[in-house]
Amino acid sequence: MDRQKPRVNGSIDGFMRADHKPRYFIDGVSQQSHKQPLRPAAYDGPLTSSSIRPQPIVRPGINRPVPNRPPIVNDLNGQTRPEVQRAQSLVPRLNDRQPASLIGTSLPTNGITRRPLKTRKSKWRSPKRIALSSTLVLVIGLIGFGLWFGSSLLSSVNKVFHGNVFSDANALINGTNLKESGGRINILLAGDSVGDPNHGGATLADSIMVLSFDPQTKTGFILSVPRDLWVYIPSMGHQKINATNDVVNFSQPGYPSGGMGQLEQVLNTDLGIPIDYYALIDYAAFKDAVNAVGGITINIQSPDPRGIYDAYTHLKLPNGWVTLSGQQALDLARARGDGAAGDVSYGLPNSDFSRTQHQRQMLVALFKKASSIGVLSNPLKVTSLFNAFSSNISTDMTIGDVIALEKASSGVDLTKLQSVTYSYGGINPLLKGYVDPVSGQDALIPSLGLNNFTQLKNYYQQLTSSNPVVQEGPTVTLLNASNVSGLASKEKMVLENKGYTVTSIADASTEYPSTLIVNNTNGQKPAATTAISKLIKGNVTTTTTGSKEAAEAANYTTDYVIVMGQDWNNSKPNATPVQN
Repeated sequence: MDRQKPRVNGSIDGFMRADHKPRYFIDGVSQQSHKQPLRPAAYDGPLTSSSIRPQPIVRPGINRPVPNRPPIVNDLNGQTRPEVQRAQSLVPRLNDRQPASLIGTSLPTNGITRRPLKTRKSKWRSPKRIALSSTLVLVIGLIGFGLWFGSSLLSSVNKVFHGNVFSDANALINGTNLKESGGRINILLAGDSVGDPNHGGATLADSIMVLSFDPQTKTGFILSVPRDLWVYIPSMGHQKINATNDVVNFSQPGYPSGGMGQLEQVLNTDLGIPIDYYALIDYAAFKDAVNAVGGITINIQSPDPRGIYDAYTHLKLPNGWVTLSGQQALDLARARGDGAAGDVSYGLPNSDFSRTQHQRQMLVALFKKASSIGVLSNPLKVTSLFNAFSSNISTDMTIGDVIALEKASSGVDLTKLQSVTYSYGGINPLLKGYVDPVSGQDALIPSLGLNNFTQLKNYYQQLTSSNPVVQEGPTVTLLNASNVSGLASKEKMVLENKGYTVTSIADASTEYPSTLIVNNTNGQKPAATTAISKLIKGNVTTTTTGSKEAAEAANYTTDYVIVMGQDWNNSKPNATPVQN
């Protein structure tokens, strides 16, 4: 059945709504009244069906018309004008998205000018969003670099201190209790040349130092132990102390295994120095560490006005403040004035003692430079510093020990650390030269004789004690001039408990009626002089002439020579042992 065509008033065809009321759109406006004729704006002739293009019914949300779109107009002969036909081909359907090529294009539609369509701007091209995205990329890059840097640094740190992420986290959260020796922390620092294949005896510990500080008083010292000190090594017999590092089978409770454990035991047994931690550093690591911090500055104070020159390393430096590169620092750490054919060293008069003096100088300078803000705030320098140590250092410290050590040493003035060693030559030396009759090696032994380390032990007590007498380190000779046998040996213990070092005891050539104390200190040890004058009843003199007792005391060079006469108070009680 054919669909009935709806009636339309007049001769105008169009779409009908369900209520048979015609609806037309001209210029986007609905026209429902049919009393007035409808004419296009550009046509003044009779109204025909070809004059108006009917528009579809618009319902809310469906087929919404494009604003300001004019009707399509044909000419009088019923033909579509070319410009209108071209415009029709370019105008999209109502529900289509405008092509990018037509954005902002004005279409020629029968002389009616259409407003250009607005250009849609990408939300990602605005300046704010560009800045935001750039910042985001930068932040992500920094985070990535931070993760890489942190991972690299952590790897180097854990390689040195034998840790891992879990132990590091535990150390940061719970902390670590440091080992101490008598209220002090002692760290053994030893150096070898394992990294130098051309260096003879590369495994020997040619640099031996003890860094000791008091966490309470914030004071400390660096003590050099001569590498040529002649000691007894259980598995090797008598050898120079630097040979301990060659021991591989050492294992004793309370000490680390291997050579460093053997060295710690010798230091504790012979020199009275307890060790809490150790670090064995290859000389190559020292060179790299100096380079990592940008060099170190020290003050050369040679007795030679030319400065120093070492024929072995060909290092030449003037007196005064100098900045050393890593290689120069390494050469100075090895320089002891060795001669060469046709080449003579100068400015290093004490051989190995001059060398250890410079080693202590450079160590303090390196500590100071490494702890400066300029190094700590530079990630590359910090990384280089740990990388220098990661493959060339062995230690029994953990990362937790290092963190706790940093806190404990906070406030210690590195520039005021004492730089000390055992005296050799001069008045009352602690060491003297020795030639081993078996091997023929030149070495050093205590001034009191082979294996008699009493003075060396007392020297450590002198450095660490708070007792003013002990700090002055007075030495004493006892001459028994009484008629009591064994009196000098008995009083030796009393004096040593008070902080004096009795270097020798002997019988006087004859008996004397009165006691005489000869003071050879030239006023340099006031606390010891005051204490000994109260402890011993006798005349005190500073001269070795005027009496037979004084003349006999002139044969000795200790700080005090005590001639114990017949009036010596043999019944006085022993003094309370001194607190070191």
